[in-house]
Amino acid sequence: MTLPLASILPALVHDNIWLLIAVKLAIIVGVFLAGVSLIAMFSIWWERKVSGHIQGRVGPMLTGGWHGWSQSLADGIKLIQKEDLIPASADSFLFRFAPYMAFGPVFAAFVALPFAPQFCFEGGLNNGLLYILAILAVEVMAVIMAGWGSNSKWAIYGAMREACQMVSYEIPLGISLICGILVAGTLNLVELGYLQGGGFHDWFLFHNPFLFMAFGLYFVSSLASSKRAPFDLPESESELVAGFHTEYSGLRFSFFFFAEYAGMFIVSMISVFVFLGGWNSPLGPLDPIYNLLGYDVIAAGAAYAQGAVTEARSFTETANVINEAAGLTYSSVAGSWLNADGQTSGLNAIGLILVNLYSVGWVVFKAMILVSVQMWIRWTLPRIRIDQVMYTCVKVLLPASLICLVGTAFWVALVPQPTAPVTDGANWGHLVGSATGVQLASQIILALVGLSILGAMKSVVLWTWLNRDQHPRKSFFEKDMPVGTEIAFNPGTAAKSS
Repeated sequence: MTLPLASILPALVHDNIWLLIAVKLAIIVGVFLAGVSLIAMFSIWWERKVSGHIQGRVGPMLTGGWHGWSQSLADGIKLIQKEDLIPASADSFLFRFAPYMAFGPVFAAFVALPFAPQFCFEGGLNNGLLYILAILAVEVMAVIMAGWGSNSKWAIYGAMREACQMVSYEIPLGISLICGILVAGTLNLVELGYLQGGGFHDWFLFHNPFLFMAFGLYFVSSLASSKRAPFDLPESESELVAGFHTEYSGLRFSFFFFAEYAGMFIVSMISVFVFLGGWNSPLGPLDPIYNLLGYDVIAAGAAYAQGAVTEARSFTETANVINEAAGLTYSSVAGSWLNADGQTSGLNAIGLILVNLYSVGWVVFKAMILVSVQMWIRWTLPRIRIDQVMYTCVKVLLPASLICLVGTAFWVALVPQPTAPVTDGANWGHLVGSATGVQLASQIILALVGLSILGAMKSVVLWTWLNRDQHPRKSFFEKDMPVGTEIAFNPGTAAKSS
């Protein structure tokens, strides 16, 4: 099921195709444009905070009050006010069109992203994952147009690096995702979310060792696809004076960065749904929030697999079909759903809305964790040369991804997998079936390994925070040149001290 509003729109507009298109466009502009802008502005602010703390600084602190939360907003207003410059020798059309072409595909990809079981504008796309990957690939054309249209050697160098890098890394990136698709049996992102509702040990990341390795390969490939360090050769500001967007100023310049940070979020969202459980809580059916609201995550997936959720036209109908799939009985006398013991139980419309909001929180939290790791890597590792970039792709990631693909195929074929009554479409046995033997043992072992890696990463962050007072001094001349909220340099003070 998609967003209920989207599912009942045809009836509301009396099946007028043009009015339906107009209403959908209004929703897209009003909701998704604001959402993309908010994610990009937050990510820019968050990267400044991450880089500041890694370098022993505090990052933005003054603009907007609490930790400089509105610094990105202030920068956006500043860029709008700047003069829009176009080089005299540039191709005017290509130069103007490139920033919009860079931002457009990223914006279009958000339409197919599910943020919760019922909060997806186009949840019926059976090839949603393929659509997102295809639309993101258009960005490379925008970068080439920006470099060529600028008529600058620095810009064209950056654009050619981008074309070479993105086209190459899309191959191991796509192969790594195919490993997850082999296990799931679907390209529908909504189905991928439902399939992983059994708890964190049932996430596809822990399905088998080859899929565990494929997640790492996908993450590295996504860094190159998003032009993030150590693969930020298309910009490479220390070598190319900012790369493909050297000649851009003002608002057009900001479009490229909005597209970059929104792209980071999208590739993280793809990783969340293919490997990290989608919108589901790590506790799965044991989550106390689910139990408090009467939501049965396994029953919800089973109801979706049977098509009952898709046919529902409102939150109330959706809650009812989930209750039926959970084995509850509706009592007209009591006016509520009853379990086998005759006690009131089950899900209602408000509870389903709260479940969806709770799911949105998990999706955004998981994606932002991955975005934060991308920022962590940027401010930790140095940039590598272009020949090293291509070597990593062709001779490391590509062979490794092919090994993961073949290994996953043999694993699915040879290791007994859970089965389900529903045989069409996705492998629903992963949700409603029970893993046994080698499959169950591998999921438990890999889940423990994953928890150990996550714990190690958290311990590094915790150790850094506990030892924050031991960071290097902010200034070698603290008396004469204080920094932070104090005056950076006061000639009178310096004269007295001398």
